[in-house]
Amino acid sequence: MKTTSRYQAHQPDALGLIPYSAEEDSVWQTLYRPQQRQAQRYCSRVFTDGLATLALAPDRIPQCAEVSQQLQQATGWRVTPVPALIPFDRFYQLLSSRIFPAASFMRSREELEYLQEPDIFHEIFGHTPLLTHPDIAEFSHHIGVLGTQARPQDHVWLARLYWFTVEFGLIREHGQIRALGAGLASSASELPYAIESPLAERQPFDLMNVLRTPYRIDIHQPLYFVLEGLDQLRALIDTDILAAIHDAQALGLHPPRYTPKATLN
Repeated sequence: MKTTSRYQAHQPDALGLIPYSAEEDSVWQTLYRPQQRQAQRYCSRVFTDGLATLALAPDRIPQCAEVSQQLQQATGWRVTPVPALIPFDRFYQLLSSRIFPAASFMRSREELEYLQEPDIFHEIFGHTPLLTHPDIAEFSHHIGVLGTQARPQDHVWLARLYWFTVEFGLIREHGQIRALGAGLASSASELPYAIESPLAERQPFDLMNVLRTPYRIDIHQPLYFVLEGLDQLRALIDTDILAAIHDAQALGLHPPRYTPKATLN
């Protein structure tokens, strides 16, 4: 996992609030309306229903505390601000406690369409609508619990499962492929690419293939996995994922579908 960022994280005050600047609120406003329209066109109902439930402010960055109030009512989750990037063990520990870690900085205007690391728009707009759904909330909690039980060398393998589902997963709804993952929902450029581009490959979801597929965080994904429904995601909770990780490690990674570089996972 990448552990350095060029952005400076905001620190919450004694009340847990972050005093975002007028420019940062303006960037949120610039991003929100167009991405809301794209979500209606390309995203799963799981996401769009969650976005409607949260009723996020379109003209300012929502505070984690106010989003947490909505999530607590829906699924018992809450959101806490964290530095831009945190290590795997901290990430999994928070998920296991039903706490979503939200990077507290806002992207610059130079990176409006595509950002290589999570910012507060990705975290709040992309992730928290999904956490209003009981199935996504429970799956995310389960990933966290597994992460606290896993060996350190297993963490990156477990992260691939999270990456290709909660972050960049696709799902079939009423015969159409829709975007499920938060990384897609919050990306102006990758969301339509994932659904429409002939350059992107879309494969049926298969746990072993997911675990063995390397990815890079700084490009549009060359490969996405398609869930046939949330039942398939729920079934993973009853699967011995750590054993599957050990099997995948024995088989090794698939060849990457991109030019390898130092930031690949």
